[in-house]
Amino acid sequence: MSTVRGEADKGAFKVNSLSGLDTADAANGTPVWDPARSIWNMGFIAGALVLGPLFFSWSAFAVFLILSGFRLCVGHSVGFHRRLIHRSFECPKWLERTMIYVGVLVGMGGPIWTVGLHDIRDWAQRQEDCHWFLRHGRGALADGFYYLNFRLAFDNPPHFDPGPGIGDDRFYLFLQKTWMLHQIPVALLLYWLGGWPWVVWGVVVRVAVCFTMHWYIAHHAHRHGPQDWIVDDAAVQGYNIGWLAIPTMGESWHSNHHAFPASARHGLYKGQIDPGWEFVRLLEKLGLAWDVRTPANLPARTGLTPVSARALEAVGREQASLAREPAE
Repeated sequence: MSTVRGEADKGAFKVNSLSGLDTADAANGTPVWDPARSIWNMGFIAGALVLGPLFFSWSAFAVFLILSGFRLCVGHSVGFHRRLIHRSFECPKWLERTMIYVGVLVGMGGPIWTVGLHDIRDWAQRQEDCHWFLRHGRGALADGFYYLNFRLAFDNPPHFDPGPGIGDDRFYLFLQKTWMLHQIPVALLLYWLGGWPWVVWGVVVRVAVCFTMHWYIAHHAHRHGPQDWIVDDAAVQGYNIGWLAIPTMGESWHSNHHAFPASARHGLYKGQIDPGWEFVRLLEKLGLAWDVRTPANLPARTGLTPVSARALEAVGREQASLAREPAE
């Protein structure tokens, strides 16, 4: 199985960690309670709401901002998403593992679970019909409740195998089993440096805000907003949510990402701030990233319709030759 994930296959998008897609059904299944994740998520939210105001200090708030920004950018956006899931650039294995560890410290889940959640959702959203659970088909409060407490049990699920370099990596298997425990050394260090306010804001509030924001951008970026591209025949489209670009490290340029999932650059057009992309560029300048993929050098793919006059500005000549004329 290839470890290049989310790449073009003769122009068609595929998810390499999934098989059995000829019989898998993205539209039918039942949400079931996910006890460990539910208790984790609700416990941190309750802790943030109760303890956050009681232990507020400006230094603790600064710790919250610094740790959240660093871990979301380096760990989640670049490490988990752009590297481990989509392989949108190459880098040394030690650097990949370091970024994945930082991603685990965000507090959303382990690396293998994250890959599976992402790939199954991506596959389902690109089908002609998709279960409401995975297309964020309920109102915000109901969608958030289900997303943070439940998982979808498909009637006919695809088979998931993260493949070599992920599923057989002992470090990633270790992180998957122990991801919750890695907040403990962080809490101990913060207590030593700044006492309980730093622990509450550097761990409890930070974790609660990060996983809640992850759901929030997923909810909005799959429902409405500006677009430059449409994925043909997909039940769920991506939308560009500019005001969330900085807190999501560029992940909110979701119309662009749905169109070019293997691109290391999500903010493709003028004014689209993309901190994750800037970090990849920094790694490239330092010689720590290479073969960086963008729409200009990705293999051309079919099944895309540009819907803005600027859509073709960021793609290569081969890609542009396949695109339809921008929709009116």
